Amino acid sequence: MKVDYHVHLEEGPYSLGWWTRTAEALLSVHRLDQQRHTREWMEELSEFMAMRIRQGAYSPEWLNLYRLRARELGLQEVGIVDHLYRFREFKPYFEEHMHLGDDELGRLQRIWLDQVCTTSMEEFVAFIQSQQPVWEADGISLRLGLEADYFVGGETVLAPMIRHYPWDHVIGSVHFAGGWGFDNPETQELFEQRDLLALYRETFSVVERAIESGLFDIVAHLDNLKVFGHRPPEEELIPLYQKIAGLLRKHDTATEINTGLFYRYPVKEMCPSLSFLQILCEHGVPITTSSDSHFPDHLGSYLDEARNNLRYAGYQEIATFERRKRKTVSLT
Repeated sequence: MKVDYHVHLEEGPYSLGWWTRTAEALLSVHRLDQQRHTREWMEELSEFMAMRIRQGAYSPEWLNLYRLRARELGLQEVGIVDHLYRFREFKPYFEEHMHLGDDELGRLQRIWLDQVCTTSMEEFVAFIQSQQPVWEADGISLRLGLEADYFVGGETVLAPMIRHYPWDHVIGSVHFAGGWGFDNPETQELFEQRDLLALYRETFSVVERAIESGLFDIVAHLDNLKVFGHRPPEEELIPLYQKIAGLLRKHDTATEINTGLFYRYPVKEMCPSLSFLQILCEHGVPITTSSDSHFPDHLGSYLDEARNNLRYAGYQEIATFERRKRKTVSLT
């Protein structure tokens, strides 16, 4: 069964690079009527982009590009899981836990948060629910999900929100170390100032707390701290992998094989690493497949390779979700 359970509709910030990348995604999936590079072609493209900006990501026209791509790839289930930091209702949650002080890092992260926190959760949930019948008519199950950043002590905010909405699956993730968003290319020099093994132990301890919280159906990209290639020797990380795998099994929580770092970041490796993946399989940890796409043309990226990695590690089944009920299906 082919599934992609970690798909985003938008992230921002809204730069000229974002405009260009969005236009490229449109052109890669949807053939415009006009011949490329003519004035008429540019007018048609500009009209779509103007509509895209006015309507935002939660429009049938934009989501249909994902549906066309999913149909082309033969995906049977797709989970949309926009980031919690996209939603204005939860901006205070991030303001409490991110480093937003009056220094270079704090100012940079404040600007980023203000730029990406632009929509509402109610709008997102209602939109995905409205589009599920359209996808069902194409034979594809569109799942309503969420990716929620976990911070130690954040359970009192996350738990009521998770209970309130009709999620199919909730993904927990860790993108911050001591308030620093470590996957931001503009701050990667901070890795040079840290003891890497200590940093991994500290960040993995937060992943452990996320698992132990019992809030999440999936805990995502377990070793994404390697995003820019900064990591200790793999043998030093094996005990950390073992502990994470044991906790996932103990708390009956799934994880994912996530291809996003492979095709979007310098490390050029999926999450988890192959050795980590083998340990997860040995512990019997449920797993699903995810592209972590942020544009329709990235939907399903390298999932065939991810499935091969799963087989190599010993997996024969993957997890799917509906109304927070997990089901196991054959990988073939």
